[in-house]
Amino acid sequence: MGRNILVVEDDPNISDLIRMYLVKEGFDVRIAGDGGRALEEFAKGVPDLILLDIMLPVMDGWAVCAKIRETSKVPIIMLTAKSEVFDKIHGLEMGADDYIIKPFEMKELIARINAVLRRTEIPDDTKKRLVFDKLIINLDSYELIVDGKKVDTPPKELELLYHLAATPNRVYTRNQLLDEVWGFDYFGDSRTVDVHIKRLREKVENVSDQWALKTVWGVGYKFELTGGKQQ
Repeated sequence: MGRNILVVEDDPNISDLIRMYLVKEGFDVRIAGDGGRALEEFAKGVPDLILLDIMLPVMDGWAVCAKIRETSKVPIIMLTAKSEVFDKIHGLEMGADDYIIKPFEMKELIARINAVLRRTEIPDDTKKRLVFDKLIINLDSYELIVDGKKVDTPPKELELLYHLAATPNRVYTRNQLLDEVWGFDYFGDSRTVDVHIKRLREKVENVSDQWALKTVWGVGYKFELTGGKQQ
């Protein structure tokens, strides 16, 4: 049985097309044509991810998202024709995990779905705060504590370190890190990952012999536990 996705879309042509592609990718799909029906389907069983249109009859996507966020952290990707920056920020602030503008390519939609699902695979008890020997990575407060001292760190730099440390010893390619930390719609130079890793090393290198930021030549990077463990 594949992962279950709830598609909330009032245009049957769009929802049928999305269903066809998702089924081909191995997902189980449920369709809701309005906001009220979306909440009914959600109540029947929490999906693994929700694709949520904003302009809906009965109840709009903003209201649906707010209602779901009262009880669940299920990943939500907003689908909308609205392209203004305010709408995107509003959706993310309300708890959406991603935001995609219509019209979109199905390959992009699939990639965004897979990226969001990968991010949510991190266990709940490690999501916001990671503690290792002489190292605390706190995304609740966006703080990096190294050997007891707070170190000023730009958000993306901290998110990169957190993402690597959340799955110790796993090797990530540059493209995977760009996808999962910067987002699928980042089209800059992949070497930006190298720059951020270099800056992180300047802040945390040689602090502890229990962990290290490692380069895996020809592949990418990993946060290696060399004898210690997450506390």
